[in-house]
Amino acid sequence: MKTCISCLFCLLMVPFTGHAQQIEPKKTNQFIDLAGTIGSSQGSGALSYVHNWRIGRKRKIEAGLGLRLTSVAGTKLTYTTAGPARLTRSFTTPFVIFFAGQKTENWDTLTVQRPFVNALNVTINLGYQFGPKFSAGFNIDLIGATFGQKSSSIFQSNGLTSTDAASKPATFNLLLTGDHDQGSLNSEFFLKYQINDKWGVRAIYQFLFTEYTAGSVRQIAPDGTAIDRFRNKANNFGAGVSYSF
Repeated sequence: MKTCISCLFCLLMVPFTGHAQQIEPKKTNQFIDLAGTIGSSQGSGALSYVHNWRIGRKRKIEAGLGLRLTSVAGTKLTYTTAGPARLTRSFTTPFVIFFAGQKTENWDTLTVQRPFVNALNVTINLGYQFGPKFSAGFNIDLIGATFGQKSSSIFQSNGLTSTDAASKPATFNLLLTGDHDQGSLNSEFFLKYQINDKWGVRAIYQFLFTEYTAGSVRQIAPDGTAIDRFRNKANNFGAGVSYSF
């Protein structure tokens, strides 16, 4: 009789044990994500793979790396002098350079008629899980390369206008913060809703750098530095959909 009671107790406990194991947060979070954004005279699409580790006692914090391909297209986008930072900002300390004043008197512009860039970058990702359904996070490109089409552009310097027939996307991308950055870099702040175990949707605010290099024209800075790099900074909004593994 005692043996039967023990067996019955074990059978009754199986569903509860399985349930406890099922709701325990996973140690990792892997997913692919497709996102689209729209801004002034431009739009972007991005395909990402992300591998996050869940850390902390309740595993609510996520941190990880990923790989993202961002494609950007637009019409008649204005690119301004991309650096060096000592010529475009009032101080150049990395990270806090975001709060530096802008030396607009040293800016020239390159208006690219048909910009189209494709930036493939390694990303760093941070997030926080508020509950089973809702989370928020931030990601930013770290390093990579860009390819895209050449375009004609209009160069304006010291009140003079000239044409550059073969402006092209800057090839190398590197996050150095602010006007120290090089190339085309994508970053996102987002809110995410997890529909089920596999599918989720995101609302996105995007801060996007794209960079073009002039072909035959050069800006000559007050100190004599020749500059051929020009950058467009865009604040875009969009949405994304993700599939978890």
